[in-house]
Amino acid sequence: MSVSAVAADRSVCAPLPVLGRDVLVPLVTGGEVDYAALDYAASAPALQRVWDDVAAYAPYYGSVHRGAGYLSQLSTDLFENSRRTIAEFLGCRAEDQVVFTRSTTDSLNLLAAVLPQGTRVFVFETEHHASLLPWEQRPDVEVTYLNAPRTPQQAVDTLEKALAGREPYGPALVCVTGASNVTGELWPVQELAAAAHAHGARIVLDAAQLVPHHPVDLGELDVDWVAFSGHKLYAPFGAGVLAGRADWLRDADPYLAGGGASRKVSRRTDGGVDVEWHTTAARHEAGSPNVIGAYAIASACQALTEAGFDGLVAREQELIARLRAGLADVPEVTVLSLFGEDAARVGVLSFVVEGWNSSHFAAALSAEYGIGVRDGLFCAHPLVRTLLGSEPQDPGECGAPDAAPGEKSLNAIRVSFGAGTPDEHVDRFLRAVKELVTQGARWNYRTEGGRCVPA
Repeated sequence: MSVSAVAADRSVCAPLPVLGRDVLVPLVTGGEVDYAALDYAASAPALQRVWDDVAAYAPYYGSVHRGAGYLSQLSTDLFENSRRTIAEFLGCRAEDQVVFTRSTTDSLNLLAAVLPQGTRVFVFETEHHASLLPWEQRPDVEVTYLNAPRTPQQAVDTLEKALAGREPYGPALVCVTGASNVTGELWPVQELAAAAHAHGARIVLDAAQLVPHHPVDLGELDVDWVAFSGHKLYAPFGAGVLAGRADWLRDADPYLAGGGASRKVSRRTDGGVDVEWHTTAARHEAGSPNVIGAYAIASACQALTEAGFDGLVAREQELIARLRAGLADVPEVTVLSLFGEDAARVGVLSFVVEGWNSSHFAAALSAEYGIGVRDGLFCAHPLVRTLLGSEPQDPGECGAPDAAPGEKSLNAIRVSFGAGTPDEHVDRFLRAVKELVTQGARWNYRTEGGRCVPA
């Protein structure tokens, strides 16, 4: 669907109903305004559909898998049906497993825990910390960090070269994001998967920023695993997913030891215990599972599928074009990018403003305009430092600037949106940026706890 078609048919691209759309927040300059949530990349607001589904189920909540009562049986069916719904949403293959976790971070730490001994891991320095750091926790795993590419083709070429030169030739895993949490740029996942498989490696896709914006199909992308978080997919309650190949998951020790992961436990004559572990996804889901979190993800998957990704993507692209055009009219604004202005992207964009500390600018957007954005290094320190041209040893903490307002600091501003964002929120943001740059802040701010706050 073209941008013109989107503009002509507003019924197709109306924002999906989300919680918080009518929340009023106070302004330091007086009065109230409805809150403009433009921090979807951190946590998206819950879809109204998800909230309603969870509320309808809540009275029937019960334990799963081992309860004989009606509510336990109903909850077990709901839990396992949620797994099947998510598998269908992701285009899982018949032999794939869907494991419920706490988040993308938890999913990738789980995968790191089940890697065969001696696995070589290849990861670009541009990754979010959730996909950059887990591999170092395994002393028997060697990690190769790849430099930030400046084009999608360079990413493929860099990976090809690294994989071709690995010694010894053994199990290998490539970890790559689908869409950057800093720039919103789409990565060439299919091409990277092809390169990985051509060299006998497997690939895991960090889809935390991709799955809320685009369809993700494991078979079509030809990735071995996909990881994502519910809270970025309009589904709160602290659940995540690791979906994909079963063999490494089945062959490794359970991620957590306990009830649910064990099929049979018996005492030995020497006083110890023998344990027979499940070989299904339950192997890595010890303890009482987050049934509501799993159901919320499944509900969000159904809601997005029914809304239709074609219309959602087309509308988002219209908002991205409007945002980029508006920021281009402000010479003081520099948008951060790896692949250049024409790169395909989702509704995530980071920038810096000449003469402004990013924390100061973000604080003014919130306090004076009721706009919520994010500032800092976005848990992607190496990437943001590369984009800002800083040295690796420069200081800086995720989301906590280390300079006072007006001083240079290693941080940027990120604006992000999605299926629930009204047009007005993007328009208000652009108007606020222009006014702050041309007229300055209307309020005084001070540094408190490393952050800028209204004085």
